[in-house]
Amino acid sequence: MLEKMKALLRENSLCVLATCSENMPHCSLMTYITDEQAEAIHTVTLNTSRKYRNIRQNPRVSLLVDTRLKDGSEAGDIKALTISGVSSFVSDETERVAILTRIGQNHPQLRDLVLHPDAEVITIEVECFLLLEGPTHAYFAQVSKQA
Repeated sequence: MLEKMKALLRENSLCVLATCSENMPHCSLMTYITDEQAEAIHTVTLNTSRKYRNIRQNPRVSLLVDTRLKDGSEAGDIKALTISGVSSFVSDETERVAILTRIGQNHPQLRDLVLHPDAEVITIEVECFLLLEGPTHAYFAQVSKQA
């Protein structure tokens, strides 16, 4: 089941990122890429954004990836993957540029964002997955020992 969860993550590129600071949750629609193992998720934001400030205060995040946009999906067939993890900002400049380049190649609509001088790469280390297949089937998988 873990490989099925990772495949769903790799096959999609849009998620909702939930952050929280001072007991106030905040959701953001984000585009992402993963590492080869689908155990780290990379996205980009400006260092002036609310999500950036929230992560600075509280690095624990949750993401939601689903199959709503897949052609022919009916409500009962939609799969939703909730990901819990710990986020950080990439400080190594070589790694940062490599990730921004990949994001820009995979998502050309983000060109202005990845080239912006205030762009920051967020990396989320996956702790666990919760996959919902339709309204009644749920599967949990722990990825890291931190969960």
